[in-house]
Amino acid sequence: MLKGMRRHAIVRTLGRALILGLCGWTAGAAAGSSPLPAIKTVPGMPPVVDPRNLYSETAAGNFSPAVTGALPRIYVPDVSSNDVYVINPATLKVVDHYKVGINPQHIVPSWDLKTLWVTNNAQGRSDGSLTPINPWTGKPGHAIPVDDPYNMYFTPDGRSAIVVAEARRRLDFRNPHTMALQYSIPTPGCDGIDHGDFSIDGRYAIFTCEFAGSLAKVDLVHRKVVGYLKLAGHSRPQDIRVSPDGKVFYVADLDANGVFLVNGNTFRKIGFIPTGIGAHGLYPSRNSRDLYVSNRGSNYIPAPAHGKGSVSVIDFATRKVVANWPIPGGGSPDMGNVSADGRYLWLSGRFDNVVYRINTTTGRVKSIPVGWEPHGLTVWPQPGRYSLGHTGNLR
Repeated sequence: MLKGMRRHAIVRTLGRALILGLCGWTAGAAAGSSPLPAIKTVPGMPPVVDPRNLYSETAAGNFSPAVTGALPRIYVPDVSSNDVYVINPATLKVVDHYKVGINPQHIVPSWDLKTLWVTNNAQGRSDGSLTPINPWTGKPGHAIPVDDPYNMYFTPDGRSAIVVAEARRRLDFRNPHTMALQYSIPTPGCDGIDHGDFSIDGRYAIFTCEFAGSLAKVDLVHRKVVGYLKLAGHSRPQDIRVSPDGKVFYVADLDANGVFLVNGNTFRKIGFIPTGIGAHGLYPSRNSRDLYVSNRGSNYIPAPAHGKGSVSVIDFATRKVVANWPIPGGGSPDMGNVSADGRYLWLSGRFDNVVYRINTTTGRVKSIPVGWEPHGLTVWPQPGRYSLGHTGNLR
């Protein structure tokens, strides 16, 4: 088995080197060639340090001074028990849990990395809220009433929080500290607006429309939707992440059981990668080489426990699946993030009421019981200069 793993690693390394070499930017070739022109970003957005890799500043251990002294913790929102469980990743033990608002969906790091926000969207009700968590104490503060905060992002310049009001088909731009409303962008053609990611220059974002089976492209400069893109006949897009070079958006699709590839600038589909049943969450590795895809094991919500859940690993260079790790005994890997050192992928087991810690070298899984229906957990602290939101989309 060990020899087979080594052979796989050698073949994969040679294949990557060949592809990058043909593209003219292996490490040696890049050193002898002219650097790419700087990315012209929107005003106020931090510069793109490496135009070939917008995740360059999220490498293992590359912490911002803003997170110095933050407790190493895994924060887990439980949708049905209306609480947050806190795990110490060193001991794999639950060290705290507390009630928050109604239906907590995601734990979202703020743009300035100083607050973790719990998005309590109160499904079918009008008393949604955002609960701040102090990452130095791990304790919650007083909730702020906010309409339908299913998810939350931040503009690349840090001037606004973007509350994804799923039921309202709307993006609400708010003061990132007080959450006072600044303005809204209606997305009438985006039924089930859920997850988003941003262009390398910060000029636009693409959001998934779960119940419409499509994507919405939003011009952040002119504050309007500029187009919708239908993905397939039977499609339910979930998470979305941009490639390291900023050219391709990867879109996990629950019904298609894989990941669509979309050119962000032309806003057209350019490919599809089958992964597993119920493709849902997307997380780049700390070295920016791989994309981890959580396959929830079912196309239904809610779903039975112990489904055919797995994690697929996509090589960014080849756009191919290079590994697949099933959850032993079945499971429902949902959302989360990668540990600061890149050694583990932490995911909620949404319909199994557990959290998974998955070794990113071997795929070995450890499970930790938590509350009812864990969803968008975050790992904290994470490397990076600033957060664009969700469960830790840092750059």
